[in-house]
Amino acid sequence: MQNIVIAKPYRFVAPRRGRLWWRLFRPVLPLYLRKSFGVTGVTCRGAERLRASLDAGHGVMLAPNHCRPCDPMVLGLISYQVSRPIYILASWHLFMQNPVQTFLLPRLGVFSIYREGADREALKCAMHLTAAAERPLVVFPEGVISRHNDRLNNLMEGTALMARGAAKQRAAASPPGRVVVHPVAIRYFFDGDIEAAALPVLRDIEKRLAWQPQDALPLKERIVKIGSALLAMKEIEYFGAAQTGELGERLARLIDRLLGPLEAEWLKGRREQEVVARVKLLRIAILPDMVGGDLPEAEQQRRWRQLADIYLAQQLAFYPAGYFDSPPTPEQLLETVERFEEDLTDVARTHAPMRAVVDIGEAIEVSPERARDGDGDPLMLALRERLEAMLAASRTGGRQP
Repeated sequence: MQNIVIAKPYRFVAPRRGRLWWRLFRPVLPLYLRKSFGVTGVTCRGAERLRASLDAGHGVMLAPNHCRPCDPMVLGLISYQVSRPIYILASWHLFMQNPVQTFLLPRLGVFSIYREGADREALKCAMHLTAAAERPLVVFPEGVISRHNDRLNNLMEGTALMARGAAKQRAAASPPGRVVVHPVAIRYFFDGDIEAAALPVLRDIEKRLAWQPQDALPLKERIVKIGSALLAMKEIEYFGAAQTGELGERLARLIDRLLGPLEAEWLKGRREQEVVARVKLLRIAILPDMVGGDLPEAEQQRRWRQLADIYLAQQLAFYPAGYFDSPPTPEQLLETVERFEEDLTDVARTHAPMRAVVDIGEAIEVSPERARDGDGDPLMLALRERLEAMLAASRTGGRQP
């Protein structure tokens, strides 16, 4: 399990507003993206839309999909194209990884939000920064990194809450102003040899499984076979035997096996529809007493095991059923191999050359008041529709011939 749940008292980390570190990082960021993530180039399309919103003095929120850990750094490069630094809302655990990261993140405009509870200070800060209209605020509405570029997870309602709160502040200002949300589609293209990139990872996994190398299989079939074996191993662990049925059914069954008993214990059986929302509610219920440090050691360890099961359930949800139904792209093959390695070792090796294409969509004006209807939040519905259309259009629009 990656170190994403921190059993320490939460303290809000505010962003620094200076530009010195933003300027200093201009030559550093491309090198960091290349070395740490294999991203050798970033292309931005639609930057003029963002410039127009900034020139008009609007409060601006950028709402990107979130498929890779390097997404914030890619958007950091875009900030130089529009000559405006950005603020980024990020999970608090990122500030707790190492002293260098703890020092740099606030100075680069990043501030924290606590995913395991209500964080009014972060919401208030996000609204104020957006309403101030000094620079764009980046909010990842999916709330988690999916590692799949062709499916959009459920969008968190907090995005609309922050945007509307800022819109109310702007409307009450003198003179009054507006807040807009720009959907941002980030897509990655792998320009290298997919077999040369994937096969060393697959051979290492096969070795862990005590298999002979499956070199006779085509790449897609080899990935599917390994995925089936890894799923069956978890089914044996939690059910006592490998299960039958379609992949989507098996994944849903295992996720319910992991989360259902915990929801019965901690939430009196309450459950949300989406797995990420189910995970969030459970973490909110389990973690507070762990932070206090007063639990007996046996109970503390029991809860860590429960949090590990919760983490596994969320990772399983990031293997979308039907992802290989059409002939998979090189990126879909690589994403799946990376997820295998990350779920087994907590780290996925870097594959280069990777190229990012960022599309900035037309601005969506934010109303200070939410329309009362039963179909969901209009802002979030519009944002989802735009993002899905932009991701679909970018699938071939950025590929090199």
